[in-house]
Amino acid sequence: MLLALDVGNTQTVVGLYDGARLVDHWRTTSVRSQTADELAVELAGLLSIRGRSFADVTATVASSGVPQLADSLSEMTQAHFGHEALVVGPGVRTGLPLLVDNPHEVGADRVANCVAALERHPGPLVVVDFGTAINFDAVSAAGEFVGGAIAPGLEVSVNALGERAARLFSIELAPPRAAVGKNTAENMQSGAIFGFAGMVDGMVRRFAAELGELHAIATGGLAGVVTPHCETVREVEPWLTLDGLRLIWERNQ
Repeated sequence: MLLALDVGNTQTVVGLYDGARLVDHWRTTSVRSQTADELAVELAGLLSIRGRSFADVTATVASSGVPQLADSLSEMTQAHFGHEALVVGPGVRTGLPLLVDNPHEVGADRVANCVAALERHPGPLVVVDFGTAINFDAVSAAGEFVGGAIAPGLEVSVNALGERAARLFSIELAPPRAAVGKNTAENMQSGAIFGFAGMVDGMVRRFAAELGELHAIATGGLAGVVTPHCETVREVEPWLTLDGLRLIWERNQ
């Protein structure tokens, strides 16, 4: 089985594949200071609650937005799994041309998103990834990554508002009864959910003006909260990044 890990700044998404089929998945908190042994203990626990063990894992592929965790991952797989992890980065075959000023700046998770999106639909495409930041990844009609946009994430923005405004507070990230809120919590929920949905629609339409008629796919932990209120995003794939990592692993065998 293939173990796929998408290590983000806030959360790590873990998937276990049997061929092309995602048979198990987990979402955990990313801890930047974790050592290789601590990662091994965490993964052993996740596998064991599904009746699995390290012996079931025959290969590992990973993307990491946290450099120190990428090092721990590589050390962990060698020490505890007995194989070398494929960590997506420069020199790894992805099949996705990066037509940007500095290809080394493009996050591995963004590459994986586009690889998986192209497996589902021809370009042009835009992938909207709701993570710590909201990434907009643009793919041309020729299947090339041509750039994108990065906006502050939903949780980052709401938490900052609660911290910086004396009379505001943390809220549940859920849609209010209406856009016109009747209390402070509903006002903040309207601005967060409906406001971000409007921002996503605006960005997708701007991308379409430059790329032509396109298909928009959303992924990430909060995609399901915002996209029901979007007009331009009609597809949500929660495990898009993991699928992209699996495809990249296959292309490097």
